[in-house]
Amino acid sequence: MCLVLLAYEHHPRYRLVLAANRDEYHDRPSQYAHWWQDHPGLLAGRDLEADGTWLGVNRSGRLALVTNFREPGTRDQGKRSRGDLVRNFLTDDRRASEFAADLSADASAYSGFNLLLFDGENFLYLCNRGDFQEILQPGIHGLSNHRLNTPWPKVEKTRRLFANALSSADVDKTELFSIIGDNRPFDDKVLPDTGIGHDLEKLLSAPFIVSPDYGTRCSTLVLWDHSGDIHFSERSFTPDGKMDQEKSYQIRLDR
Repeated sequence: MCLVLLAYEHHPRYRLVLAANRDEYHDRPSQYAHWWQDHPGLLAGRDLEADGTWLGVNRSGRLALVTNFREPGTRDQGKRSRGDLVRNFLTDDRRASEFAADLSADASAYSGFNLLLFDGENFLYLCNRGDFQEILQPGIHGLSNHRLNTPWPKVEKTRRLFANALSSADVDKTELFSIIGDNRPFDDKVLPDTGIGHDLEKLLSAPFIVSPDYGTRCSTLVLWDHSGDIHFSERSFTPDGKMDQEKSYQIRLDR
C-alpha cells in the first residue's frame, strides 16, 4: 500500500474505516482480493511473485497492511518480502503484541516497512525505521511511504477530506473512493524532497498514481462496524487509471 487513511474508534457507526491505495509496478503479477483456498477465512489480494499480500482481513477479526518505507538508493537483494508480514499475521493466532515482539528481533531481515496490525482488540503500528512500535490511538491517521502521519501533501490533503467525509453518521463509499482516487499531482512549491528527483517526486505526489509502468493498481475500503461485521470493497485499475473491476464482500466474523 502507498496511501492509507484510517479512522479508528472515531465514527459512531464504525469501529474502523479504512481507505487505501496499493501502488505497484504494473508488470508485477497479482490477484486482487479473494478468499484464499489454502487459508480459509482469509480475504486479501495476493502477490503472485512472492506469495504475500499488502492488505487483508480474516473471519477471526484480524486486519493487517503494509507499506514500503521510501529509501532511495537502497537495495532489496537478500531481504524477505514485506508481504510475508501481512500474510503471516493473518494466518496466525498470536495477539498483535506477541507477533510484534517476535518480529522485533527479526525486523532487519526486511527492507523498510510500515506495518499496521489489528487483532480485534489491539491496534499496533510497527516500523523498522525509527521507534519500532506504537499503539495506534483513536482518531484519524494517514500513512504513505514514511512514518505514520508524516505530513506529505497527499497525506495531509486526503486526511482532511477523509475527516470531513466521516463527519456524518452515514458513510458514502463513493465519496471515499473519490478522495483516494484524485490523480492530480501537487504544485512544485509544496513537493517534499525525499531524494528521488523532481519528476518522480511530482508523479508520486498524487494520491492516485497513473503512469505506464507504475501506478495505483487497486483501491480498497474497509468498514468495520461495532457489531463486528465487515464490509470490504475493492476497485482494480488498468495502467491508464481506468477501473476494470469492482468487488464487494460482506464478512460475518466467527464468534
